[in-house]
Amino acid sequence: MLRAAQERRPRQWARELPPVDLLSRDASAAIHVMEHSGYSHEVQPGRTSQFLRAYREFLRRPGGRLALTASECPSCPGCRYDDVAVVRDALEHITGELPAPVRTELRRLLEGLDAEFRRRTLHDPDPSHWVDRSGSPYPWWHRRRYVGR
Repeated sequence: MLRAAQERRPRQWARELPPVDLLSRDASAAIHVMEHSGYSHEVQPGRTSQFLRAYREFLRRPGGRLALTASECPSCPGCRYDDVAVVRDALEHITGELPAPVRTELRRLLEGLDAEFRRRTLHDPDPSHWVDRSGSPYPWWHRRRYVGR
C-alpha cells in the first residue's frame, strides 16, 4: 500500500524538474525518479528526454521515406544511439521500468510516434534481418529498411 501511494505522489524534487517531452507533470516526475534511482546504466538522468528528442528528430527529417542508419560503432555507449532503432529499444526498456499509469501514458505517446515511423519507413523484406544470431526476432522497428542494406 505504501508503494502504491508513493507511485501516485511523486517526490517534490522530481515535480520541480522540467517536464519530459509532452508527458504530464506526474509522469515526468515518475520518470525523473526512475532515472535518478541508479537502477540501470542506460537509464540516467535526462536520457528519456534525449531519446524522445532523437526519435522525433529522426521523424522530422525532410522528404518522404526515411531509411535507418546503423551506428558506425554499435558497441560504443554513445555512438550506438546514432541508430534510431537502438533509441527505440531504449525507450521500450524505459517504458518497462515505469509504474503502470506512467507506462500507459508513455506507451500512448510512443504509439503516435511509432505510427509515423511505420508510415515513413519501409519494411525490410529480407527475413535474415528479422532475427538476431540466436534466432530471436527483433522488435518490429529493427525490421525496417536501413541505408545500404
